[in-house]
Amino acid sequence: MKTLKDVKVGETCTVKRLHGDGPVKRRIMDMGITKGVDILVRKVAPLGDPMELNVRGYELSVRKADAEMIEVTE
Repeated sequence: MKTLKDVKVGETCTVKRLHGDGPVKRRIMDMGITKGVDILVRKVAPLGDPMELNVRGYELSVRKADAEMIEVTE
């Protein structure tokens, strides 16, 4: 299983499935990350947290802990 955390800078992936429970999953979905959406990883902070993403035409920062809950495909 490949997660968003494993995607390299400059690569684009597609969300396959969201893991997590209740409020955590809802928060991720409220940010626009839903099944089938394309995500471009723009940058990763020097210490690895957070990641800067392009989702649905806007920039979004996501913590690595949240990125682990997002299953993706190439």
